[in-house]
This record gives sequence, structure tokens and C-alpha cells, in this order.
Amino acid sequence: MLGKKTFIAGAFLVTFIIAGCAVDSTYNDNEIGLRKTNLFSEDSTVAAKTSYTKAAPGEAKVYQRSFENAPPLIPHSVEGLVPITAENNSCLSCHDPAVAQAVNATAIPKSHLASFRPITAIAADGNIEKEGKEVKNTVDVKTAMHKRAGLSMERYNCTQCHVPQSDNKPLVKNEFTPDFRTKDGAKRSNLIKILNEGVE
Repeated sequence: MLGKKTFIAGAFLVTFIIAGCAVDSTYNDNEIGLRKTNLFSEDSTVAAKTSYTKAAPGEAKVYQRSFENAPPLIPHSVEGLVPITAENNSCLSCHDPAVAQAVNATAIPKSHLASFRPITAIAADGNIEKEGKEVKNTVDVKTAMHKRAGLSMERYNCTQCHVPQSDNKPLVKNEFTPDFRTKDGAKRSNLIKILNEGVE
């Protein structure tokens, strides 16, 4: 059983620790946000202008992927290449596997050439049937370029995942270090292999 002196000494120590932790830390409105501006008058807050690369294809510095199989950044200017429409995808003129090597461009990876959605149909009883197997890309494509590439319509809009590189200074330093399991993982995708692991 604890004695009275031990209890008082313990209570004093706890009070001392709590009081020591309660340091007066106050911050004003200009210090608590990433932009370092008054949060109550953001009508005058203007973000730093994004400065995208203006380098032509083949002339820009290429950044490594952020992590294994991350969509790589677009290293060159996209002026005149976007928007991508159902009738025109200018990215395919260089990144189509049939021409990529000849123009020294990165070819669209195999994961972009196949559909992984299961075949879905409505049964006679009105219920939805799913075969649940990987299927070949049988999408009826609209352009000759698209037909040649065999690009799945699920990944036809390149800019839904790939964005241009920008030299803006980050608001917070990135401490993340990617770990690539393959020798060329920082520059090449092996997503199709990863997706098919354990699939018969």
C-alpha cells in the first residue's frame, strides 16, 4: 500500500510534468497555413504561377517516377496536344508501340493495351452476369492510330493520369524515397506483370 508521502510526491511529479508540457505556443493566422497568408482574407491570396516545361519532345529532362508503376510525368510541352478527344489523341503519334522506338519515345506499356473489365451481360431472367475473366481489347475504335495501337478505351484519355512537369518549388519538402523492385523501375512500367501475378 502506498504511503501518504509517496502519494503526495507522485501527485507533485504529475503536476510538474503537466505544467511543463503546457508551454504557451500561440500562432497567428499567417503561420498556420501552407501559403503563409491570413486565412480570414483569402480573397487576396494568389497561388504561385505554375511554370510548365516548354521543352519540345525529346529535349526535356525526364524525372523518375514518384513510386513503382506511378504514371510518369509528361516531360515535354503539351501545347497543341491537348485536349484529347474521342476523335484525336496526339500522344499516340509518338507513344504508339509501333512507332515509339523510331522516334525515341517511351512506348505505351502493355497494361494500356488490354481491358481488365469482366464481360458483363444481362441474363434472360434480367440479372447481371459477369464472366469475371480478363478479356482482350475488342473495343470498336474510331481512328486508324487508335486501331494500330490497340489502346484500351479505359486508358484513352492520357491526361487523366499523366500531367506535365512543373518546376514550382513545393510548399512542403518531400521526404519520401521510392523503392523500385526492378532495375529500370524508375523509368519503365511492369504493371501488367504485377496485375497478372497469381492469375491463371
